[in-house]
Amino acid sequence: MDWIIQNWIEIVGALAGFIYIFFEIKASKWMWPIGIVTSVFYVYIFFTSKFYADMSLQFYYILISILGWYWWLFGGKKGKELKISTLNFKLFIKLAIASIAIFAFYSYILTNFTDSPLPYWDSLTTALSIVATWMLARKIIEQWLLWIFVNFVSIILYMYKGLYPTVGLFFVYFSLAIVGYFKWKKLLKLEKDANE
Repeated sequence: MDWIIQNWIEIVGALAGFIYIFFEIKASKWMWPIGIVTSVFYVYIFFTSKFYADMSLQFYYILISILGWYWWLFGGKKGKELKISTLNFKLFIKLAIASIAIFAFYSYILTNFTDSPLPYWDSLTTALSIVATWMLARKIIEQWLLWIFVNFVSIILYMYKGLYPTVGLFFVYFSLAIVGYFKWKKLLKLEKDANE
C-alpha cells in the first residue's frame, strides 16, 4: 500500500496512457484529450527521474495533441476528417533529416548541461518520438513502426531507472504498436475500398 501511495502519480499517468493507446488503435479522436492528461502527469514523472529530454517531450505532446485533434477533425480534404495515409519518399527524407537534427540537438544539451544518466539513448527516443507524434497527428500509418522501435528502447531505459509501472506501460505500448499497425492497415484498406 505504501508503494501505491508513493507512486500514485506514475500509476495514474500509466493508466491514462493505457486509455490513450486504446483510442489510438481505434483511430479515435478521443485519444488526443487523454494524451494531454497523460503528458501532464509524465512531465512530473520524467523530471523527478532526470529524463529531461523525455520531460520536454511531454510539453511537445501537449501542443501536438491540440494540433492533432484539430487536424483529425478538420485537416482532411475540404476541411473534413483526416484519412489514414502512407509515407512517401520525399517526406521520409525530410523526417529522417529532422530526426537526426533533433537527436544532435538533444544529445548536445543533455551531455553538456544536465546530469542525464543515458543522454544519447534519451535523445534518440525523444527525437524519434517527436517525429512519430507528428506523423500520428497527420495520420500516417508508418508512425506505428517508429513507435515499435521507440517503445522497445524505452522499456530498457525505464527498467534501468526502476520505473516499473512505466516499464509495464511501455511494454503494452510496444505490443499494441504492433497491433495498431495492422489495425490501421485494415482501416486504410477499408478507406481505399470505400473511395473506389
